[in-house]
Amino acid sequence: MVVKKKTPKVEAVALDDVKLKSLTDSLSVDGDSSSTELAGVLKDSLSSSDPVEQIQLISKAGFLLEQLREDECTMGPLLQACLSTLAFLFTTLPAKNPLKRTVASALGSGPDWLQEQTVGCLSESMSSCLSSTSTDHCSHSTDNITSCLDGFKIGEKCVHRLLTEVLQFFQRTLNYYVEQNRGLSGRHVAQAQLMQSCLAAVKASMLVVQRSQEPITTAVLSASEDQSDLHQALSGLLRCYTCILTDEEFVQTVQSTAGMAVVLLIRSIIGSGDDVPVIVAGLLQCSVDAGSLAPQWLRQSCAGLYESSRPAAVALYLSHGALAMLSWRGKTLGPQAEKLLLLIPEVLLSLDTRVKESSTVMVVARVLTLWSGAAVDCVQVDTCPPLLRSSLIGGSSLIARLHQHIYAHWEHPLDGVRHQTRSMFQNLLTIHQHCSDHKSDLTCNPSSLSHMVQALQEMPACTEGSAGSRGALGALMTCLRAARSQGVLKSVEEELCGGLVPLPLMRQALVHKHDQVRMDALGLVCESHRSTETLSRQEIELIRHFLPFNLNSQSPGARQQSVSLLKKLLCRVKDSAQLLQKKLDQHHNHKDQQVLNMYQEFLHWFCETLFQVFHPGASFSRCLMALHLLGLIAEHFTFNTGCGFALGDSVSFSHAQAVLCCLASNFLEVKQLACNLLQKLPPAAVRLQEPERLQSLLQVALDLSTSTKPFDSVTASHLLNLLLHQPGLQDALLHCIQKQHIPVQPPALIQSQTSEASSLEQNTLAVVQWLMVCLKEEVLKAESSLLQAAASYPLYGRAHCITAVLQPLNTGSLVLLSEWRAVVSELIGLCYRMSDVVSPVVQSSSPEGLIPMDTESETSAGLQKILQEIQPRDTNDFFTSARELDPSESDCNSEQKEPENTVHKPQSCNSGGGDGEAYRVTAQMVLVCCWRTMKEVSMLLGHLCQSMPLCCPLTHAEGRGVVTEDQVEGVGKYFREQLLQSRHRGAFELAYVGFVRLTEMLCRSGSATLQQLPAHWLKEVLEEVKSSDPSSKLCATRRSAGIPFYIQALLSSEPKSSSCGLLKMTMRSLTALAMPSNDADTESSSVPQVHALNILRALYRDTRLGENIVPFVSDGMQAAILGFTSPVWAVRNSSTLLFSTLITRIFGVKKGKDEHSKKNRMTGREFFTRFPALYPFLLSQLQEAAASVNSDSGQVKLHPSLFLLLLVLGRLYPSPMDGSSSPLGLAPFMPLIIRCGRSAVYRTREMAARALVPFVLVTQVPSTIHTLLEELPQEPGPGLQQNHIHGTLLQVLSLLRSYLADTHRPQSGNEQDCDLSSGLFPRLWIATRLNPCLVTRGAFLDLLGCLCGCHPVSVSESQLKKLREETLQILMASELVAPQGPDDTNLSVPGATQYLQSLAHIAVSVCVESPHLWDCPESEGFQRDLLERLLRCPHYEVRLFALDQLLRRLQKTEEESQCRGQGPMPFDLSVSSLTSLALHETYPGCQAKVLQVLAVLPLSWLLPWRDGMTSLSCLEVLEHLLTLLETSTHSVELYCAALSLTSQLVLHLAESTPQQDLSEAAVVCLSRWGALVTQGCAEDQPAEVKLMSAEVLVKAVPTLLTAPALPLGITHTVALWKSLFTLLQDEDQDVRDGAADFTCYIPAHLHNTGVSTGAVSPPVALEMGVGLLCQLFQMWGQVAAGMVNLIQWLLGDEQSDTRCEESLDLDEEFLFEKGDLNLWAEPLSWARMLHRHLSALISVTHSPDVSTTELDRLSAIAKSNALAAQRSMKGLPALPQFSATIEYAKISLLKERTSLALNLLDTLRPS
Repeated sequence: MVVKKKTPKVEAVALDDVKLKSLTDSLSVDGDSSSTELAGVLKDSLSSSDPVEQIQLISKAGFLLEQLREDECTMGPLLQACLSTLAFLFTTLPAKNPLKRTVASALGSGPDWLQEQTVGCLSESMSSCLSSTSTDHCSHSTDNITSCLDGFKIGEKCVHRLLTEVLQFFQRTLNYYVEQNRGLSGRHVAQAQLMQSCLAAVKASMLVVQRSQEPITTAVLSASEDQSDLHQALSGLLRCYTCILTDEEFVQTVQSTAGMAVVLLIRSIIGSGDDVPVIVAGLLQCSVDAGSLAPQWLRQSCAGLYESSRPAAVALYLSHGALAMLSWRGKTLGPQAEKLLLLIPEVLLSLDTRVKESSTVMVVARVLTLWSGAAVDCVQVDTCPPLLRSSLIGGSSLIARLHQHIYAHWEHPLDGVRHQTRSMFQNLLTIHQHCSDHKSDLTCNPSSLSHMVQALQEMPACTEGSAGSRGALGALMTCLRAARSQGVLKSVEEELCGGLVPLPLMRQALVHKHDQVRMDALGLVCESHRSTETLSRQEIELIRHFLPFNLNSQSPGARQQSVSLLKKLLCRVKDSAQLLQKKLDQHHNHKDQQVLNMYQEFLHWFCETLFQVFHPGASFSRCLMALHLLGLIAEHFTFNTGCGFALGDSVSFSHAQAVLCCLASNFLEVKQLACNLLQKLPPAAVRLQEPERLQSLLQVALDLSTSTKPFDSVTASHLLNLLLHQPGLQDALLHCIQKQHIPVQPPALIQSQTSEASSLEQNTLAVVQWLMVCLKEEVLKAESSLLQAAASYPLYGRAHCITAVLQPLNTGSLVLLSEWRAVVSELIGLCYRMSDVVSPVVQSSSPEGLIPMDTESETSAGLQKILQEIQPRDTNDFFTSARELDPSESDCNSEQKEPENTVHKPQSCNSGGGDGEAYRVTAQMVLVCCWRTMKEVSMLLGHLCQSMPLCCPLTHAEGRGVVTEDQVEGVGKYFREQLLQSRHRGAFELAYVGFVRLTEMLCRSGSATLQQLPAHWLKEVLEEVKSSDPSSKLCATRRSAGIPFYIQALLSSEPKSSSCGLLKMTMRSLTALAMPSNDADTESSSVPQVHALNILRALYRDTRLGENIVPFVSDGMQAAILGFTSPVWAVRNSSTLLFSTLITRIFGVKKGKDEHSKKNRMTGREFFTRFPALYPFLLSQLQEAAASVNSDSGQVKLHPSLFLLLLVLGRLYPSPMDGSSSPLGLAPFMPLIIRCGRSAVYRTREMAARALVPFVLVTQVPSTIHTLLEELPQEPGPGLQQNHIHGTLLQVLSLLRSYLADTHRPQSGNEQDCDLSSGLFPRLWIATRLNPCLVTRGAFLDLLGCLCGCHPVSVSESQLKKLREETLQILMASELVAPQGPDDTNLSVPGATQYLQSLAHIAVSVCVESPHLWDCPESEGFQRDLLERLLRCPHYEVRLFALDQLLRRLQKTEEESQCRGQGPMPFDLSVSSLTSLALHETYPGCQAKVLQVLAVLPLSWLLPWRDGMTSLSCLEVLEHLLTLLETSTHSVELYCAALSLTSQLVLHLAESTPQQDLSEAAVVCLSRWGALVTQGCAEDQPAEVKLMSAEVLVKAVPTLLTAPALPLGITHTVALWKSLFTLLQDEDQDVRDGAADFTCYIPAHLHNTGVSTGAVSPPVALEMGVGLLCQLFQMWGQVAAGMVNLIQWLLGDEQSDTRCEESLDLDEEFLFEKGDLNLWAEPLSWARMLHRHLSALISVTHSPDVSTTELDRLSAIAKSNALAAQRSMKGLPALPQFSATIEYAKISLLKERTSLALNLLDTLRPS
């Protein structure tokens, strides 16, 4: 997209009368004719007020000046006056005015003989400008100097002439800015403006120095040091730069530029010899000796840069300056420059470990990349110096340190740092290539493309169906799309992709099941190398194929990509159409005209398809896509009528009406898009200009604004926003007011005679005034009865509408200012009143309606009044049953009546039969009314302050302000009160949103008072937190209620680009408060600490503070860990919350169920590089905690922080990039963590084991394991510490598992040096019965299992064989295999289950996982017997584990055998033991697993089914499983497993037995199975059940659903098809995708030509399925029965529709309408699809003979439904699509279904 540059604004020169007269007089003296003519033109230009005319006249003056000849013209007073006038104009005009450039051009066009005088005049004018003492002129003078050097020769000479004066001016200006900045803390806008000016001044001064090299050198060489003014000016300027560099209040951009300026100035003074690098190196190292080459005055000027106390970042900015200002490219460096180049990265890397601010980290990364770029330039010269070459080659120490930096920042959370790190890495690779002479290049070969396409097309299609796979087609599309975007693949003359891909394949890819395949295929069609490439007819056909099936995509990513790609397509249409039209205008070409006609036809079809989407009940995703795409059409082509493509002609009234109905959608995004689109549609189609239509819509909007259903007010606000643009709105409003007969007087409406105010402003004012009038009335009633307000006119709707109506208004150009001031003032007062009404409920400690505990007099008085009204009961039915409230109860004296035309009329429940209405009210309604009102008050106040212009002389000098400073401050105080005193989260969260808006406005406001408020409020609240006086009103709940929100809002308003002074100050204060104090901790003294911890937690969580908060993470972590040691519960609680927040801040949001996955971890190196302060802290804390761990005494000592320390350390993992020695010295942690493994607490031992892993280098793992094993006792003895043994074993296991999983571990070689067997064999007794503790026995067995597995470990082959033999003996002698009595059989001591599972682990390895590794006994069936023993174990955990491993192994074998062809069983297994277990297992988990195992095995192995000695027939097993299915609904896993196996048996039965031979029992079984499958497809079933049902149905397609013999009979078969179609419309994407796989199983003889058979998306599968079913009806000869069934589907379920009327009368108590649960299914589209296929079937079969009885029955149902719909529609209010959306949608659906069915029935009746 080409962004148009802003055109600079041309303004005429405006001079005061005195100056104008003086100039005119000077131009009126006598002179020669040429000068007189020139003077006349200049006088005309001065007197003109038209800027364009002035430009023309000045240009003419320039032309006249150019024509002056020395012999004809003399240099008299008149010519002097002309030049002076032009010079004056040049110095007066602002820099961005184009007139200034014209004046410069005129001055520069003078002849050579006039040049000296011109320079003189301009110098004089510039000099007077520079000598002005007014600080306001600083920026203007800076701009003047920059303009002189902007390609303007005269200007440049003038600057050289005034060089000393110019440099003195910059010195004065920068000194002034430095001074000013000190007094601006907290005033961010003023500070930002000052920084801009300062940056401009530094840049301009650099430009002057750069362009004045010659005069500076001359002056330096000629004059003695102290005398020259130029010296003085240069040294003064250097002092200014030094001040900026050392003042941390300046923003980084200015400091960075000042760093460049220092280096430039030194280079200009010293020259370009070897001295410059030496002096710069001295500055970088802060070494005065190195600077001794520099002149004394220069050293004194930048003395601040030689001070050791200078800020760390100074070196960074100077390094940047050196890289940017010294020349490195294309020349051989001198020795000193070489040293400087090698010094810069050293300085930057030392700085890298010290800086904390993310912005500085970013600058370090950028400067390092800049350095690597300079280094690349230096090594690319022909003769690279040897020192440089040796220092920069791959293995050098500098490069190694740079690699360390790269590893630490490769995954940095800041995008910018990551990108810079990658760029630097690429540069280092280039440097290495050049230094080591490995120069090579890569090229791409486009001709390989056709080979790839060919290979992918020939791949077998069977892989397509596998779940989630993109298959060969996906790979093909990805390759082609990449080739197209690279320009390798071009469309040739109507042939897509140059004819490489057949069209059917493209069509299939566009409807593929996998989102990405569809997107790649669409990208292939839409993307092109040129935006003017015309669309071929093929591409348009493919889009027509793609669009209808892809509008209803549930994936936001796919929707976004589709819209983006179709936008590219529409841009292509637009750009290529413009090009074609241009060609046509020049000479007519029939072919071009054809393309344009094709475009027009396509765009009309495109719009029509999208408008058809908006029917009642259309899904959210479909509406969203259609609105986005129509928005693109409006943006690129506009809906105009008559000209161009005339897309406006394709928009009918019904189309616009359908879009209008989208305003009633439950989805905000749909509402917003629809509202925007309606404003772009042709007014004639929308018809809002018709008075009746406008009135009815306005009336509905006003009614909805008082609805008790929260979402109605949002609909109302969108309707109002749409109507505001209509000129007739005020008349309509007047009409609505009069029709209501309300005694309240409407405000005097603004009639359009005030023509300067826009119609939008007038309309907005009128609507806001009327809403205010109504709201005032309702607030008055609410003050007397809140209950009545909640039931019939909750206040929030009106307030929401007011906020929404004000949003589109351009408040900067208001005309009716006095009216707006009155409105704003009244609105603010009204907001306070509304807040007073509802705050007693929202601020009470139990706002949900329980009896409050508040004792404060003000709140309790208000509450008591409400409580008397509500009268809470002690029973819970108060909250569920509505309270009947008689109007007489509320306010007997009130004369006002309820508005009669409220949309949702409250049900009248009064028994007295009087005129009053009674209201149904629940506690929920009261609460919702109060909360939402509070929310809307906050939003409205925030919006008023943020958007309305402020009455402030600085910003709106002409008195154009609306809101006053006092009002803004008052709103701030209101928010402060809400946030600091509310108790309930809802209340302060809502106030927070409004307060954020206010704080943003305060910082940007022009008022100094308001700008300083956030800083003032912040200091105030921090003081209050610090003192936490008992009299303080701060809310002291356990999470500090709204206080963190208050501080968060104040801090987030601080601009990100500022120095973040407030954030730094706040974090320092809070961290100090959060640390434990030395005083004795008591409940009261710990209050400030609790507040501080809670506030810190909120700040670390705040995403808007972003990376600015990271420097304070170390301090926060210390506070959290130390807070855990407090004796006060509140402190410990807040510390826990803070700790958990910090873990998320450091390691990222949890990205999966396993919190120990690498996604949420960090390498130890990266962790301590980013948070170096945590290294000593964690170490000292761990030393303290480890000292308290001593389980020898038998006493449990728990150190409070140990858990947290191990939790943090356990989140680290060893870096594969760690060399043999770690630079971070992680070694000291190791012995401490090992010691923690002795703890008496099981969980601590586990965590210590996990925490040890990152601290052991991968090369040292074997030796560390050996050392740990040596600590274990070699024989049983009396003083054994089992905790110690267990802790050590866990640590060995953790290290071993991590080592085996590490792909970067060193492969063999040194492993023999550390053979673990010597440590293992003497300690094998721990795994035997000699060890009484089962927990340590189990742990040792786990270790043996790990070592004996198939991964290579540090044990020699012979020793490993011996170890396996010993392990097998231990297993065979164990309680599991050889129990020695009842105690062994029923082990029930602690740790028994884990011990048995450890044994089972080894047993499974022996007989299932890797039997080839174990040297088993020769006896026949040893492994089978062992496996059967596991399956018969009395402990269900062992059985479950064995079955689970068995299943995994079988599934793995199944996958392998699919690739290799069917293979034998991978292990010795008796199937009969499994079939027997399936019938007798009682534990549901094991029952489900054994059925899953059997379902994986081939049926031929299972049948005949064995149960011990007896065998069962297929039918008997089937009956058993069906009974199990019918009774196992409690366990989803068991139900799914049983359904899968049952279905296999059913398919086997149907395949093996002809239908006529099926017994009665078999038929019953089949129908029971069919009923169960149908039941499993219902909407309310768990997703797992629906997925399994889909899988079952898909596999049944060839055997049952499409079989010519109809094994299940027509009724059951059609029912199963209906179940499949139900699943294809399920809300769950996975379920739909699973059901769509049926297309891969359609038998070949039924393949329809043109129907794709691969994995297609669910909408396509649904369309195909219905078509296929109609085809099957013909094949089965069951067309009549099929017709009847499908017409019944079309009519919908009779039961649900007969209840339609009752369901329409929704109970008032349901505040939040759920509507239909399935947001994806579209009943109307489904009905239309059925009608379409049925109509086709009728036309093919020529009126099938459906019995008249059936036709009559169906007609009766249809007519009854039609009548019901008609009656229900009459009962709805006006415009029901807005006021009763759900009911309207249901009735519309019923009407359309009925009319479609009646249409078919009429066709079927014999004529």
